[in-house]
Amino acid sequence: MIGRLRGRVDGRGDNWVLIDVGGVGYMVEGSARMLENLPGDGEAVTLAIETYVREDQLRLFGFLSEEDRSWFRLLMGVQGVGAKVALAIESVLSADDLTQAIAAQDKAMVARAPGVGPKVAQRIVQELKDKIPEAQFIAASSATAGNGGAAAGSKVLEEALSALTNLGYQRSQANAALMAARGKLGDEAESIEALIKQALKEMV
Repeated sequence: MIGRLRGRVDGRGDNWVLIDVGGVGYMVEGSARMLENLPGDGEAVTLAIETYVREDQLRLFGFLSEEDRSWFRLLMGVQGVGAKVALAIESVLSADDLTQAIAAQDKAMVARAPGVGPKVAQRIVQELKDKIPEAQFIAASSATAGNGGAAAGSKVLEEALSALTNLGYQRSQANAALMAARGKLGDEAESIEALIKQALKEMV
């Protein structure tokens, strides 16, 4: 399986780029966002690759970062989402946009991608809400709530969120309570005990 290609851009089309690696040309499919951010023809490039193998075909999908490839894999794991839809979503939304949309359960944001209807968008935000790494989830939720800055993604919030989910609370519910608790506690929000105690009150 091919996991990475390092070579030179040797041509491109509407949804693909040809990468010359030591004289061998690899046709790599990608999102519009990826293709727009490629260097010019003849210039060096490194792409993270997702190899898709079936009996009758072998396709290579390229990404400018491992994070983008990870999102492609997550999207492909959702029922009703194939490669075409996953690439359409990544053409419209960056990795940060996707994290924010799913953390906020914003299906309308996901549905901006062509070919993604309300039902598929709802399925995506529902199925992926517990698959975002906690640091990214908290940072995205903080940005959505207008609580960005140094505290976003802090270890205190991560630990509090982990504690609440271990108690059986849904991550999205626990995170919303933590955001509300942090807003009320101010400086005291740096205490994990105070944060958890206030978040539990928010969920009563």
